[in-house]
Amino acid sequence: MPESRLHDLRILVAGGSRGIGLAMADAFAREGAHVSICARSEGPLREAVARLSGHGRAVHALPCDLSDPDQIHAWVEAAATALGGIDVVVNNASGYGNGSDDASWAAGFDVDLMAAVRTNRAALPHLRRSAAPAILNISSINGTVPTPRAAAYSTAKAALNYYTVTLATELAREKIRVNALAPGSIEFPDGLWDQRRSTEPALYARIRDSIPFGAFGTVEDVAEAAVFLVSPAARWITGQVLAVDGGQSLGA
Repeated sequence: MPESRLHDLRILVAGGSRGIGLAMADAFAREGAHVSICARSEGPLREAVARLSGHGRAVHALPCDLSDPDQIHAWVEAAATALGGIDVVVNNASGYGNGSDDASWAAGFDVDLMAAVRTNRAALPHLRRSAAPAILNISSINGTVPTPRAAAYSTAKAALNYYTVTLATELAREKIRVNALAPGSIEFPDGLWDQRRSTEPALYARIRDSIPFGAFGTVEDVAEAAVFLVSPAARWITGQVLAVDGGQSLGA
């Protein structure tokens, strides 16, 4: 039987209790990684831990408000202790700043951007001791394609993209890889597009039909790309922002 793709890697997933984050954590554990997840609410975290534990790998979880620098640092250190180190950091959390008020802008920059900055900063001493260090930031095609009604969210994701490339440049000589995934419109239970199926059916249909592949993406689509980018198979890839969108950003 071939060795799993992420055998014994120790992976942190910020925002890992549902949706894309949980799908990635599940895929990582299924591929042999030990994982630590954090999220704001304890209930979803407990449910996620029960699911992840079924893969027989070490699982750690801690409630964390990712807009709080102290809580981020506490989670990273607790995860490093529980897993015996850190090899990979995945920054998935979003403040979903979809409005135009100050609160939306603050949510975008505090969580989508600064939570990644702070988590990576806290994890770097551990990553420097890893034999296969990698950082993966979860962005969005909104960061590269202008999108109506989402200026705050899109701007925060564009900043995250630039941060990804800049950090990759800073850490390249240390062989710490830094990449980002930019999902398109992804549908999952109780997610944005699942809700809009009933609340805004015309918008739902219009966006779905605009995607060249003819459907919304799934969390598993993103998770499989994440497995590749954090695995040794991607050892020669850094400073990239990979769209996972069924051609949505092509405007075809």
